[in-house]
Amino acid sequence: MRPILLSLATVLALSSAPLFAQDAAGGGAGGEVNQQNTLNIKDADIRTLIATVSEITGRNFIIDPRVEGKVNVISAKPMSAAEIYSVFESVLRVHGYALVAAGDMVKIVPEALAMQDGSTGTSSTGPDAIISQVIQLKHVAAKDLLPVLQPLKPQSAQLMASPSGNALVVIDRAANVARLTSLIRRIDVESESAVEVILLGHANATEVANTLTRLISDTGIGAGKAVADARTNAILLSGDQAARLKLRALVSHLDTPLENSDATQVVYLRYAKAETLAPVLDGVANTLTGNNGKTDAARPATIQADSETNALVITAAPAVFRELQSVIRSLDVRRAQVLIQAIIAEVSDEAIQEIGVQWQTTNSLDGSTGVIGGTNFPGTGGQGSIIGALTNPLGALGAGLNLGYLDGIATDPITGKPVAAIGALAKLLKGDGRSNVLSEPSIMTLDNKEAIIKVGQEVPFLTGQFTNTGSGGSSQPTNPFQTVERKDVGIELKVTPHINEGNEIALDISQIVSSLAPTPTGATDLVTNKREINTSVLVRDGALLVLGGLTTTEVTENISKVPGLGDIPLLGNLFRFRKSNVLKRNLMVFLRPVILRDANAENAISQEKYNFLRAEQLQVRERRENLTKDRQQPLLPELPAATELPAATRPAEPAAQ
Repeated sequence: MRPILLSLATVLALSSAPLFAQDAAGGGAGGEVNQQNTLNIKDADIRTLIATVSEITGRNFIIDPRVEGKVNVISAKPMSAAEIYSVFESVLRVHGYALVAAGDMVKIVPEALAMQDGSTGTSSTGPDAIISQVIQLKHVAAKDLLPVLQPLKPQSAQLMASPSGNALVVIDRAANVARLTSLIRRIDVESESAVEVILLGHANATEVANTLTRLISDTGIGAGKAVADARTNAILLSGDQAARLKLRALVSHLDTPLENSDATQVVYLRYAKAETLAPVLDGVANTLTGNNGKTDAARPATIQADSETNALVITAAPAVFRELQSVIRSLDVRRAQVLIQAIIAEVSDEAIQEIGVQWQTTNSLDGSTGVIGGTNFPGTGGQGSIIGALTNPLGALGAGLNLGYLDGIATDPITGKPVAAIGALAKLLKGDGRSNVLSEPSIMTLDNKEAIIKVGQEVPFLTGQFTNTGSGGSSQPTNPFQTVERKDVGIELKVTPHINEGNEIALDISQIVSSLAPTPTGATDLVTNKREINTSVLVRDGALLVLGGLTTTEVTENISKVPGLGDIPLLGNLFRFRKSNVLKRNLMVFLRPVILRDANAENAISQEKYNFLRAEQLQVRERRENLTKDRQQPLLPELPAATELPAATRPAEPAAQ
């Protein structure tokens, strides 16, 4: 009896140490049900902890002689007796010990010994309690499943098969037994087909498939094969029944929830921009982490974009990360491109007619004093001045048919040389001018992305000028300067395509065509012609659509005559000059968009344009009148034979690093 008394005395002495603090007077087993205690132990003997827990919970323990060591327990808040007992089980598990029920007593023994005595009759229901459980199988043979599960159980656990009852017996911690039971239930399913579909609830299908593929290639698990379906987050298994059984077990083992703590993941993007996608995901994360019953609102997710690697750095709970990963998978897709070809066609027709008579006369052909007279109509391309008409007959002739007669010899008042003088001049002119201008600007852009193309010149327009006069009475200018503004003159096409659910495209278009016009009389600066279209249209893929047109007809009639004399019938034509100008202009703007959904279509369009330009250069080389040698003429290199690129399917989702 002496050793037993000494042990009890030791326990009583150790239990007197202040290992816990009570939040109210009293304690122990006889305390109130809601008694709270704060457990704090530092480098204390494990037997002291056992005595303390016994005093708090009122349980009786039998301690194995091999139970010894130092323990540390830190608690920041008071706990109930049940919570302290659960913490006590976890501490024992950390140190390799376990609790085994023995009637009203609880034995504390090493874990290996507890595995042999484990039963479902323990008074503890915590995750660290050692229990025994029989799992009945329905579709899979126990002897076939046993080798599959052996690598998945802890080393200390025991797993046995009962062939007669087709059942498995598991002895392990309660948490591990629950995990193995869940795996077995997912594996023990009816499957007669050669392909199985396993929906994942926690893991990423692509990552699991990559892991299984590497494992199959390294270990050669039968003839099994695993393929991921990213859209449904499922694994497709194929092969013989034994191989599928092993793969099914591995999938069930890998598809387990992570710990509740946040994890940081890096997701690399293929098509989308990280800076653009980050605000969208941040809004989704705020919704997911709100008080909607899905996730813990106290732990918001953080999303940051790395522009150097075009990647997203996401710190979030596992459930939130899976939701964000699904959104990323849907948004990070290859966008179609649109080739927009604009056709600007302008046809103009101008007809000019001039008819009239101008005459000059003088009674002094020898240069002496006399009288001169005649008609001189402005803007007719005729004499220009009376003196010039008398002294320079060639300068008096204009465009068109000129008929007249010379009236003697006159002396040039400037040079003093004798020249022929025109007595009368009849002019007849008809002009017919046509122009055909065709411009084909084209541009390629992504869906929902604005594109701009400009072809033209930057023309300076005078906006102001300043000049200072010199000081000291000097009238010479000093520091003169002018301010100019450069504006684009030419063709500008601005377009934003929106591809609809079919083969139709909505286009937001701004088309500007500008050119320099002849400076009219009285204008202080350059004058430009401008034609602009701003519109939104809906057009089918590859169809031609007219955006706008301008048809103008301008008729100008000018009549110059001598008052009174020009109104005389018939004879008045000698004192009259008529000019008619008719201008017709047709301007049309067409648009033809083409959707390029894959790399093959883009390659075909690019090669077509490239080969067209190269053919034009070859034609220039073949001209015989060229002074430059053929080899010195610029020529694009010949493209290699066109090869069809792989179909534009979205690659598998990259594994988060």
